Amino acid sequence: MRLKIIIGLLSIGFSQACFSQEGGHEHEHHHDHHNNEFGVANAPVYFLKEKQFSYGLHAHYMRNIIHTRISVGFGYERIFDEHRHHTLGVVFGYRPIEALSINASPGLTFEGGSLSPAFALHIETAYEFEVKNFHIGPAAEFAYDPEDIHLSLGLHIGYGF
Repeated sequence: MRLKIIIGLLSIGFSQACFSQEGGHEHEHHHDHHNNEFGVANAPVYFLKEKQFSYGLHAHYMRNIIHTRISVGFGYERIFDEHRHHTLGVVFGYRPIEALSINASPGLTFEGGSLSPAFALHIETAYEFEVKNFHIGPAAEFAYDPEDIHLSLGLHIGYGF
């Protein structure tokens, strides 16, 4: 029950952030962000139920919706342990400020080589420091799937073009 409440609150907050715009200020867009981004995040992953750590790698491609702070793309996550965890998902991103990105990714998780997928939800935030077309910074992730909930804190590296 607590998990459903947390997911519901995160969904409501994310959707309000994505769809609320300050009236009359659309032309005063923040610093132009790249239209496309390829990014990776690597991090230790902590499984709440199993109380153990593993290593995870997440990659995504995002396309900015022109003249907005919203982006859409796809992502892939791999956790390197006995679970053989693979997740594919659609990624929805929002930038409340230039350096901060918030991504929500509903998708499908495949565990242990099984071809039977299960629903998964990933919420990730990253604070990025830009150097020309590259950006780097800390990233935190919350992920749900039927097997477990996992958390990670790591490094995001992206290339904008």
